[in-house]
Amino acid sequence: MEVALKPQIQAKANVVDTTQEKYQRAAGVYFADYRGLSVKEIQTLRKELKAKGGELHVIKNTLFRKAIGDDANKLGEEMTNGTTAYAFVYENEADCAKVLVDFARTSKKLVVKGGLLDGKPYSAESVDVLSKLPPREVLIAQVIGAVAAPLSNLVGVVEALYADPIRVIGAVSDKVNESAA
Repeated sequence: MEVALKPQIQAKANVVDTTQEKYQRAAGVYFADYRGLSVKEIQTLRKELKAKGGELHVIKNTLFRKAIGDDANKLGEEMTNGTTAYAFVYENEADCAKVLVDFARTSKKLVVKGGLLDGKPYSAESVDVLSKLPPREVLIAQVIGAVAAPLSNLVGVVEALYADPIRVIGAVSDKVNESAA
């Protein structure tokens, strides 16, 4: 009996190590109840998540909690209870949230439970709000636009401050030249 347990214990230790490595590398994790999804649907979801910078894995809840260590205490029991799929997010947190929320809306079987981003727990509602954010590139462009607009106005004001006296001097010079002629 002891010989049969050792491979099982080693396999569990490997799962914990792999999960721990994924968790440390990830920007966050989303939790979803996948009960009722077919293998084909799960494969489709995995493919969509991978395209956005995430990975979907089914891991035993106890092994996942063990792998994330003290961060497990931040999670409510409902997050890692029952049939739970873990979506590790390596980039584009909002895009991955959108993939999960959209998939949940269309399939009616997947239920997003919440998430853990940068060590902070997020409810299912928070993940839904996060999924509605524009893509990262759009947000960056909006921030740059918000910063650039006042700078552009400032340049116009400063330019006017320098240009007005030059125009006055030019007008006076023209007047003097007209008077002399």
